[in-house]
Amino acid sequence: MAFYVVYIQEAHSSDGWQLPVNLKQNVVFADPKSDEDRALVAGACVRDLKIELPALLDTIDNSTERAYTGWPDRIYVVGKDGNIRYKSKPGPFGFKTDELQRTLEGAL
Repeated sequence: MAFYVVYIQEAHSSDGWQLPVNLKQNVVFADPKSDEDRALVAGACVRDLKIELPALLDTIDNSTERAYTGWPDRIYVVGKDGNIRYKSKPGPFGFKTDELQRTLEGAL
């Protein structure tokens, strides 16, 4: 079993929907215009949030986000066959740990 974080389109870019808390915490990034720019922003996010899972990047055209509706936060369980076994409601309030646990136990 493997776990990954998929970094998708920025939710609160400085040239988009910047939140006051981002300014207060000095988390201010413009919406990336290239895959390389997105990788830099994602790297800063992973480091700042101390995420210890491997991170994968969506493409700059947001194809993964569009295909899986990853925004806002979602949790997916994908089976070895590539089929989606679980998709959470939008997070963080839609995350139901008991549902996720049952799915993961069933996958083992």
